[in-house]
Amino acid sequence: MFTLQECDASVFETAPVVRSFRLDLPVQAERVWSGLSNETPLAWCRLLSGGRYTSPRPFGVGTTREITVGKAMRLREEFFRWEEGRRHSFWVRESNMPLFRRFAEDYLVEPTDIGCSFTWTFAFELNPLIAKPSFIAAAAINSIAAWLKHDTRHHFAE
Repeated sequence: MFTLQECDASVFETAPVVRSFRLDLPVQAERVWSGLSNETPLAWCRLLSGGRYTSPRPFGVGTTREITVGKAMRLREEFFRWEEGRRHSFWVRESNMPLFRRFAEDYLVEPTDIGCSFTWTFAFELNPLIAKPSFIAAAAINSIAAWLKHDTRHHFAE
C-alpha cells in the first residue's frame, strides 16, 4: 500500500482538482444517510465494491473505512469530519496504486421540499510522477463521477 498525504477540510479549497455535484433526490435525507453509513456503504454504485467500515460504532471523526474502486484500486480512508445524519468527509490514507499525493471526499445530505439534496465533492492532487498530462486524470474522475451520479439517481428513484 502507498501512503497518501493527510488532509483536512482545507483540501476542498486548496487541491489542484476539485469536482462537486449535487443531486436532488426524491427520498428522505435519512435514507440517503443510511446508504452512506450502513454496513455496506455506497453499495448502489457499480464502480465501488467491498465498502466496509473498519471502526466500531458509533462512527465519528477518526472512523476508518475500506473500499475498492473498479476492480483494482483499494483505498483505506479516515474521516476527519462527521456530522451524524448530515455530513462526513474523509481523506484516503492508503491506496494500492500510487496515483495520488492526496485525495479526499465530502458527502453532504440536506432535506428539501421534494426529499433531499446530496452533494458529493472530490478533491485530489496527483502523484507528481504521473501528474502530466493532468487532463487524463481529470477525464477519468469526470467519467467516474458520471457513473456515480447515474447509479445514485437510479438507486434512489426506485
